[in-house]
Amino acid sequence: MVIIADCGSTKSDWLLIHGGRDQQLENTVGFSPFFHTTEEIIAILKTQLAPKLQPEAVKEVYFYGTGVHDEHRAEIVAKAISTVFPNAKVEVEHDLLAAARATCGHHAGIACILGTGSNSCYFDGEKILDNVPSLGWLLGDEGSGTHLGKALVRAKFYRELPADLDKAFDEAHPEGMDAIKDRVYEKGANAYLATFTRFLGDHIKHPFVQHLVSDCLGEFLDRQPCKYSGYQLVPMHFVGSIAHHFQEILLQCMEQRNLKPGVIIRKPIYPLADYHLHPIE
Repeated sequence: MVIIADCGSTKSDWLLIHGGRDQQLENTVGFSPFFHTTEEIIAILKTQLAPKLQPEAVKEVYFYGTGVHDEHRAEIVAKAISTVFPNAKVEVEHDLLAAARATCGHHAGIACILGTGSNSCYFDGEKILDNVPSLGWLLGDEGSGTHLGKALVRAKFYRELPADLDKAFDEAHPEGMDAIKDRVYEKGANAYLATFTRFLGDHIKHPFVQHLVSDCLGEFLDRQPCKYSGYQLVPMHFVGSIAHHFQEILLQCMEQRNLKPGVIIRKPIYPLADYHLHPIE
């Protein structure tokens, strides 16, 4: 058995491939070596994934995850996976490489992540050549679900929502603004803020929402992928729920900047499987 894993802040996809053909998709909660120890990751895998397969039968694990920024962070995850799957060869890579391999394949392009967080890179078809640093949700993550949610909550607190949206927000979130503010300053606030994108999606036809989303996505494009040399000459690809759900506005923002649109996919897991199962000769 071969496992391809795509791990985000809130959810992880684990594609179990039997005999090179039969595929079975399983899910666990997301985790990051920035916030989780090896022991905590082991506990997640043992309780949520291992019961769904035979751990000893796993021969290879290709793991791509958020927070895998250096060898130390990668080792935190690799030790956990090796403990749960003792017979497996384990490779741990950053989720940005997953986005590049899933969208660019073996060709040059710019790969972007727009999910709970955001990131981008210039990929030459084999390796990442350039990456504008991701500053995380406190300082960056422009265009992400966290950024969009933060913009919406700010507009609500600052009394900037039009009356009809303000009423709809109160109906959608009867817990009240004090409770929301208290929740924001607890652990895991980035994922919590990203949940407010559901409200934006429900009201996407509203001019205020369209303007808010456009501003956030435009800020991402300007601060991240538009910084790469030759950014208008290669396709710009996207993975993630925000890119998928708000792709109409995203494409409008790209057109305004004369960018070359590539593919937009919600989940990279199946293209990643193709990448590993069918390498170029």
